[in-house]
Amino acid sequence: MNGKAGCLELKWFEDFLSLARCLNFSRAASERNITQPALSRRIKQLEEWLGVCLISRKTYPIQLTPEGREFFTKATEIVSTLSELRNNMHQRNFHNADTLTFATLNTLSLTFFPQWIKSAGFATRTRFSEPRASFLGNISSLFNGDSDFLLTYAHDSIPSMKQLEGFAFLPLGQEKVIPVCAPDVTGKPLHPLTNGQEPIEYLSYGDCSFFAHMLNHVFSRRPLPLKTIYENGMAAGLKAMALSGSGVAWIPESLIKTELEAGALVHASEPSWELLVDIRVYRPLAFRSKHAEQFWSKISAQQTAFKAAAE
Repeated sequence: MNGKAGCLELKWFEDFLSLARCLNFSRAASERNITQPALSRRIKQLEEWLGVCLISRKTYPIQLTPEGREFFTKATEIVSTLSELRNNMHQRNFHNADTLTFATLNTLSLTFFPQWIKSAGFATRTRFSEPRASFLGNISSLFNGDSDFLLTYAHDSIPSMKQLEGFAFLPLGQEKVIPVCAPDVTGKPLHPLTNGQEPIEYLSYGDCSFFAHMLNHVFSRRPLPLKTIYENGMAAGLKAMALSGSGVAWIPESLIKTELEAGALVHASEPSWELLVDIRVYRPLAFRSKHAEQFWSKISAQQTAFKAAAE
């Protein structure tokens, strides 16, 4: 491949890092909020600028070439350095240096975050980063320096979690994810989980969210005759459809506690189909501000004290 002179763009590096993590053009394009042809074109432009092939497109999933693996290390350092520089300059020149930005999953922003941030006892202004279309998109906000912290569910069965290896985190708790549906007139589930031949009307998270990845892993091990009738990446959307009697959905317990107690939703299966996930907060490799570093120090100390008291 012959290198071509031209204007290098930082977004090419970020596109490549996303593709290197996903090893899938479609998922990487979703993470980067661009079309797949646009991502492919920009990767080609980067390869032409460097004069080497970075991606082996002859295998599935795609793989990095030896040059791609070497470039991945360098590109990670470059993007991290530039992000840190950008953040430092930003903090010097804008008044909101005391605002902490969290990338988080929608359910946690509704059910967990309010009480957790209050209990932290750290006087600060907080905000959520721009919503991402996928779980990988939320992870990328930590890589790209778009947020101070990532508040997320976590489970070792999800391949995407490996992308967070090397990032420090604090365990904050656990939560059950329960298959639920509306009851019939006798109080029994309208859409019970069975291993029979009849298709089960299923409310799906689609392909890109955290729970989509997790449930795909579950169903690969324990197949069910599911018939997807609705997709929504947000648990709150699936909850609304489950309440209408449309099908069965796996929903975090904190989001449906009131409905379960009132009988508006019921368990659709025996307990073995319930899932248990961790709740974690991750920090970036380099803090975006002194304020973020102080917050991390405080919640780390609280976790240490809580663990010592428990022992």
